[in-house]
Amino acid sequence: MSFPSWIYFPTSAAPPAWVVEFVAVVAAQEDAISSAATAGLTSDSVLAELRGGLTQLGFSVEVSKKRVDKIRRPVLFGEQGSERVAYEVDAYHDELGIVVEVEAGRGAMGNAVYRDLIRSSLIVGARYLALGVMLEYRYSKSMTQSYRDAKDLLEAVYASGRLQFPFEGVLLFGY
Repeated sequence: MSFPSWIYFPTSAAPPAWVVEFVAVVAAQEDAISSAATAGLTSDSVLAELRGGLTQLGFSVEVSKKRVDKIRRPVLFGEQGSERVAYEVDAYHDELGIVVEVEAGRGAMGNAVYRDLIRSSLIVGARYLALGVMLEYRYSKSMTQSYRDAKDLLEAVYASGRLQFPFEGVLLFGY
């Protein structure tokens, strides 16, 4: 199996050109971010490994947890057009409208995938979501198949037609 695992939704549409370039950035960091081979990964450490390649593709990428280094995207505007509500994302491509969220253990344990899907859907100008999760997350004596679970969720959403995202597409990648 090639690294990373990935699928683009809706599965009835061919992935746009940016997906191939994005996946290549992730693939180039396999030795550093493969959850199958590396213990103790955090979303911040994975994002740090992807930062250089994503920046070269035109993404703004969170540098640290300091307010000045975070990537804020507007959701609602208030008086005189001022930003009233904004969400922080891991990375964003202004021209293409791509929101990037990378999750680690919390993605498996804390329903971060649901949170990312909803919050990203509300961001002004978001056309795509690139969502990264661990292939599998090990904790104590248990293991969660994060990528498989997120893929099952997205397949159910797109197949049922009962819930519609405002995105042109969602890239799910498992690292």
